[in-house]
Amino acid sequence: MPFDFQRALEVGRPPNITRLFPNSQALIVSGKAIDRAMLAKGKALTMAANGRSYFAIRGALLAAQKANAALIVEIAKSEGGANAYCAVSYWNMARHVDALCNELGITVPVAIHADHYGIKGPADVERAKTEIPSMFDAGITSIAIDASHLPDDENLLSSLALMPLVPGWACIETEVGEIKGDAGLSTEEEALFLIQGLNAHGISPDWIALNNGSAHGIQASSQGIQVELTAAIHEALAPYRVSGAQHGTSGNSSERLRAVADKTRTTKANVATALQMVSWGVQVNDYGNAVLDDAGNFVKVPGRGMSEELWEELAAYADANGIKGGNYKKLNLPFENKFLGQAKEVRDRMTGEVRDFVYRMLTEVFNATDTAPLAIEALLEAGSHDLGPKATRIEDPNEWTEAKIRDKAALICSDKGPEGDWDD
Repeated sequence: MPFDFQRALEVGRPPNITRLFPNSQALIVSGKAIDRAMLAKGKALTMAANGRSYFAIRGALLAAQKANAALIVEIAKSEGGANAYCAVSYWNMARHVDALCNELGITVPVAIHADHYGIKGPADVERAKTEIPSMFDAGITSIAIDASHLPDDENLLSSLALMPLVPGWACIETEVGEIKGDAGLSTEEEALFLIQGLNAHGISPDWIALNNGSAHGIQASSQGIQVELTAAIHEALAPYRVSGAQHGTSGNSSERLRAVADKTRTTKANVATALQMVSWGVQVNDYGNAVLDDAGNFVKVPGRGMSEELWEELAAYADANGIKGGNYKKLNLPFENKFLGQAKEVRDRMTGEVRDFVYRMLTEVFNATDTAPLAIEALLEAGSHDLGPKATRIEDPNEWTEAKIRDKAALICSDKGPEGDWDD
């Protein structure tokens, strides 16, 4: 292996990773290194591949290695938290990634991201005080503390209460505006309020997620990501040097995603539903949105993804349990072991579908090719796993006390969109 890779293993792996995997050859790093690599290349972002199954993780790692691209593997609280609907969780994802990197000889840097760690009230804040440290104990190297479900003041105050629990070397994502498609779009005012309030207390998030027109799951609308809105908000946040995290990419065209890379400060793009669908062998369009037949059912492509027999069993289970459309994601947990129990040629086929899809996105859409050496270079230049914050404190903490936070929030004019369950 190249000397730089060996040196990166020595200095670039965070302490929780070296403790968990002392003899590993997997370059698991802070998400900060991934963000810095995309910024160094410019007009580039990488995939935050949703690891809701073994096949998604394996295929994404193979694709990143082929593209020489730095990668993020993530899972959200709804998928892999305490009430998970996937077999992969916050507490075993790093072990999956480490084992696969060693098995497959993966040498690109990979971050382990806890996505959408949702905070919806005081009870969640209290649970998080134990749960967040437990996740880092289990190998998480990056986290999205997502209190966007709450009013602006509570979002900021909850984030201020919990972000000190995150190790200083780890990457932090924050969010303003729940992901609701074209309803409740984020504004510059809301984003500035959150980032300025965090900055005043010495917290410099690496990423911010917005409600910029995207939606989780299967896309029923052609609205998609509003690139100009995203660019304007990112420009307003430029003094705070926060990058964009793009959620809900699966239903957006390659052309629109290229525009996100070219015109905004986005360095991370979450892809979830598309990886599930292609691994299963469901017919998708060129950007991973599932194609439905006239009856509104998924179309399984013969000879692609899982076996035809297992697809029939899965579809029958879904029908018997009233599971339709986007809720097919709930089938991951009861069927993961059935997927793993298929013949090797079928398992390899499921992995290959993900690998080919992710490789195309990394190389032809996201401009992430050859970003792996840039992440390694950042770690070697620092001589440490800890790359530090991108921004310095600009705001006066005396202007961001709890009372003043509540007063400022009361002056924000915004439309949060309809109520409801907006979990990914």
